[in-house]
Amino acid sequence: MTDTRPETTAHDYTALFAQALQESTTQDAPVLRPVPAQASPAGLPQGLVRVPDTAVPAALPVGHEVLAELRSQASMKIGEAAGADASMTEQDRRQRGQSIIRQVVSEWATKYAASGSDLTPQQERAVREAVFDELFRAGRLQPLLDDPHVENIIIYGDKVRVDYADRPTRTWDPIAKTDRDLINLINHLARMQGQGERALTPATPNLNLRLADGSRLAASAYVTPRPSIVIRRHRTRGQGLNDMVRWGTIDASLAHFLTAAVKGRKNIIVVGSQGVGKTSLLRAMAREIPSTERVGTLESEYELHLHEDPEGPEVVAYEGRESNGERGADGKLQGELSLSDLFPQLLRMSLRRVIVGEVRSKEVVPMLHAMNEGEGGSMATLHARSPQLSIERLATLCLEAGIGMTEALAYRLIAQAVDFVVYVRLVDETELVDQRGKPGRKHRFVSHVMEITGIGEGGRPSHQMVFAPREQDGRREPRAVPHGNISQSNLEDLVRAGLDRTVMQRPWGSWGAPLESVMPL
Repeated sequence: MTDTRPETTAHDYTALFAQALQESTTQDAPVLRPVPAQASPAGLPQGLVRVPDTAVPAALPVGHEVLAELRSQASMKIGEAAGADASMTEQDRRQRGQSIIRQVVSEWATKYAASGSDLTPQQERAVREAVFDELFRAGRLQPLLDDPHVENIIIYGDKVRVDYADRPTRTWDPIAKTDRDLINLINHLARMQGQGERALTPATPNLNLRLADGSRLAASAYVTPRPSIVIRRHRTRGQGLNDMVRWGTIDASLAHFLTAAVKGRKNIIVVGSQGVGKTSLLRAMAREIPSTERVGTLESEYELHLHEDPEGPEVVAYEGRESNGERGADGKLQGELSLSDLFPQLLRMSLRRVIVGEVRSKEVVPMLHAMNEGEGGSMATLHARSPQLSIERLATLCLEAGIGMTEALAYRLIAQAVDFVVYVRLVDETELVDQRGKPGRKHRFVSHVMEITGIGEGGRPSHQMVFAPREQDGRREPRAVPHGNISQSNLEDLVRAGLDRTVMQRPWGSWGAPLESVMPL
């Protein structure tokens, strides 16, 4: 269906950002906190490496029909208790629910034992937890959400596929008995998150929301043959660049460079394909922002969670809002607040930096203006298949914004706004086995850091690789290592922010060991 929404009036983002800057106080250049040189990369977070490759769905001692009956009994009693006490909070309701579920399951277990089938204490506890999950958490999804090794949960009707960080993809038991039950479960999750009017209905057949653990859920129904759901887990939330070094995403040399780039207020775009770890790296970089600064974040669903970091900067966090499915007389979806709608208000919040969780649409224009007109230090993520293609992707989004921007103006805006592009690569070898019979794993690492150096031939932004793979004298390093290319102005800014010049002179970086891949990269 063609989107008939009229274009909104273009905002004067330059004036807004200039006004915001006038309200900000100038602060001294931050001091760089160097990354310890002795830090060495590791393949995965500690505790993930030795997980056996034997994941199977957890078995309950009874079928889900029994769980549904127990849930119904407990739900009725919880509702009666809540009705009798109008002052009951959600936390009180959960605590009361635990007590009621224990009673209901205990009574049922006694009758079950009378039939000649005793339950062990562990089995009875599993039933209690399953009923609690059905009422207050994510039902049959909860064991997957609780598993720290799960990366993605992909559901199409009764077909469930689970992607792991440390082993091949596995199929899983159906999450719901019917498609209707699956839609009800998703709407139950939406209600629990309290994110406005988000729901999966015929009027709003697409739903996007964040779960309590920070995971991002995208669902479609009524416009697809069967309900289709993807849940992308965020297994890392409180980690910094030192953790990225430990996991092998970057080495100590690149961590030192990125820290200086953040402290030196450089505008940075983190790019890569889906699921490579762009948000995790952006979050880790943002933790290098001095705690004295005031930062604004703009996201469709909260994934950065910088506003929840007590040791981080002061954060004004904005989250988009989906519509209720109705349209007004002007054709605009009622209740919807896109990132481009929120940007003007964000720029009035007296900010020193702006961080956009993911650039997908019209918000690209105010973001580039914010980067160009401000003090610098703003960041974002973007989907692109290579660092060079990120320039074309940004230009395309500018042209699609519907404000009459020309290709030449888009390129000029990009060249003036962006300082560095950081490209994250994912290589999945979980289906491979090396010559010794050792299974492969997923490799996530930064392979390139590209500097935008101004306007080049044909009016397009010129660029050079500051960090990139290297092959020399029979040795190849697919991960990012220094190439010695950086403009003098940027180098001087980074040195003032604490960069050790000798870091840029290490041809093989600080990688302590070669990448253990099954196939050469």
